[in-house]
Amino acid sequence: MSKLFFKGRIETRQNHVLAGYNVNRDVKAGTEEAPIKVTVQNETRKAEIETLAEEQEFVVEITVDAQQEENTIELDTFLNKPKTMTFEKTPNRNDPCSCGSGKKYKKCCA
Repeated sequence: MSKLFFKGRIETRQNHVLAGYNVNRDVKAGTEEAPIKVTVQNETRKAEIETLAEEQEFVVEITVDAQQEENTIELDTFLNKPKTMTFEKTPNRNDPCSCGSGKKYKKCCA
């Protein structure tokens, strides 16, 4: 019998496995499950945001209240997400050098 064989009550192990947070769950802002909340002061601004939401295909909860200040922070952060930067990988040692000398990378710029 292997050393890794579980010796104990099976119910206890299953309860332990099911406990904890679900960290692999993907909830994205702008979906029906997590709409973006925006407060505006007039109906014309509400119409602008609704058209923008239809173009970008995300869900927005818009509240019109003339007494409150306009709050579009969540919308701005959703629209201005930073792009993922990709870098060129460094060449391997035996690849030709990127400077154009014709030598191997390990003999030129490494």
